[in-house]
Amino acid sequence: MNRFNPVLIAAAISMMTLVGCNKGEEPTAQTPPAGSSIADTTASPSATASPDAAATPTPAATTSPSAVATPTKTTEFQGLEGVVTNTKAAVQAGDFTKAKGEFDKFEDFWSKVEDGVKAKSPTTYKEIEDKADEIKAGLKASAPNKPKLSTALGVLNKDVTSVAKP
Repeated sequence: MNRFNPVLIAAAISMMTLVGCNKGEEPTAQTPPAGSSIADTTASPSATASPDAAATPTPAATTSPSAVATPTKTTEFQGLEGVVTNTKAAVQAGDFTKAKGEFDKFEDFWSKVEDGVKAKSPTTYKEIEDKADEIKAGLKASAPNKPKLSTALGVLNKDVTSVAKP
């Protein structure tokens, strides 16, 4: 019995060590090598001992959040500028139904960037909100005022362009 106790203790310590080593590893963020794009970098699955880990998809390579957020915000700002440009063209053509339809898309793009704009420039944020409300009201009117809408859209475009710059 005296010889069995040390063997039992060694076995218990070995089991605890093995259980501790079997914990899944946390995925780490990977950055692509300099000169390559995110699209060029792909993650390859690695061999695992656990069956449920094999069923879990391997995360793709990532970069810092600011590097990923920039293209999205640029796209959203381009969308905003496009909505304003298309709305202004429809107003100048006198097609207020089309202008209203175009400007209805404004909120979709604006909602994705407005928090960043508010943090960056509260004054410009307020101007954009006010002009957007003015344009919505002007387009809902029974007889929209073409010059007033064109001016408001020009100011809105200037404000959106100014905050779109990094």
